[in-house]
Amino acid sequence: MELIIGGAFQGKTDYAKENLSVSDSEIYICEKDREPDFSGKCISHLERFSFWCVEHGFEPADYFFEHATKIEDKIIISDDISCGVVPVDKMERAWREANGRLLIRLSKKAEHVTRIFCGLSQRLK
Repeated sequence: MELIIGGAFQGKTDYAKENLSVSDSEIYICEKDREPDFSGKCISHLERFSFWCVEHGFEPADYFFEHATKIEDKIIISDDISCGVVPVDKMERAWREANGRLLIRLSKKAEHVTRIFCGLSQRLK
């Protein structure tokens, strides 16, 4: 599994397309208002999946690992929502914390973890 993290609009998807041979048709984009589909080669906006889980009372890390079969060959892209001001809203804080826990578990399982900042890649693992 490849995990790509970084801030919003930093070039994560472009990095996946250019360096990991991902086409637009192979990218599943998670949404905050629906259960995700983990069948694609690349799962993008995993932070939205975390929001959906928290909103529905699930721990994203547990849900992901219970429902995502064969994630070993996936490319997973997530915005880093852990930086900046801590949200005042309880739901927003819960989402931020849950997404962090999910990324920790994914980082441990991933073969490679890459952070993208200003379009530049930094291999973390």
